[in-house]
Amino acid sequence: MNEMIKIFSGNSNISLAKEICEYLGVPLGEADLKTFSDGEVFVELKESVRGKDVYVIQSTYSPGNYLMELLIMLDALKRASAQEITAVIPYYGYARQDRKVTPRSPITAKLVANLIAVAGADRVVCMDLHAGQIQGFFDIPVDNLYATPVLLPYIREHYQDNLVIVSPDAGGVERARAFAKRLDAGLAIIDKRRVAPNVAEVMNIIGEVKGKVAVILDDMIDTAGTVVQAAEALKRHGAEKVYACATHPVLSGKAVERLRDSSIEEVIVTNTIPLKEEAKNLQKIKVLSVGPLLGEAIKRIHSGHSVSSLFV
Repeated sequence: MNEMIKIFSGNSNISLAKEICEYLGVPLGEADLKTFSDGEVFVELKESVRGKDVYVIQSTYSPGNYLMELLIMLDALKRASAQEITAVIPYYGYARQDRKVTPRSPITAKLVANLIAVAGADRVVCMDLHAGQIQGFFDIPVDNLYATPVLLPYIREHYQDNLVIVSPDAGGVERARAFAKRLDAGLAIIDKRRVAPNVAEVMNIIGEVKGKVAVILDDMIDTAGTVVQAAEALKRHGAEKVYACATHPVLSGKAVERLRDSSIEEVIVTNTIPLKEEAKNLQKIKVLSVGPLLGEAIKRIHSGHSVSSLFV
């Protein structure tokens, strides 16, 4: 593997890339990434990739020109004659713009998919896409992994007794039901009415939460408005304790402040996105690593073995 595989990383999540390399026993590839004074991104590969199986680790979140970094790295690898290029995108930005919600609005998730394929990717590996149908936006193979193998054991170990898994909206019911089934726990759904982007109003709770330990399960925590309102609604309906669990800690705007002041006991996230400095100081946030999971996926893809057992 050491001779035929190369792993490179942009600036979005170098620590995760190093974890993946450590799992695989492969050194992180050398590349020079610069941003000129006018904001242009420059990439120069410092080692040969001719005929190699190359993986680029890069989440595409803001702030940061990480999407352009990814596209330029893919183009550089293609022009350097890499045999196969896989874009490993732990957090796929723009995934929430997956359909036309108003007239004359874009479908940006499809645009990003086109850009990644045109830039040179032969395959994409993502984690917990906001909408599973985004896989269909690509005309190249897509492996959408789930953080379940990382999150589920932690929940089972720490919150097993009298547990109810809560979906914060109708769209997350399938995910919450899968967790509840494996934990032999109850299921509750929050009827959420979104009145504007990044603004949600909690209306009703479907299911029994009184006297229960509630775990709110979502794919991401952005402004934390939804999860905090959900926690307050659960408390009003008699939940004994409330925890939150999500794959992607976007944590934009006043998210950290809201979580700090909320009734949520603990927030479990993964390292698909590195925590901001202010979030690192919030003790109620627990970060679990998806490095070994992504590393195992890369190993199986490279060796031609099935990755279906990772889709749990």
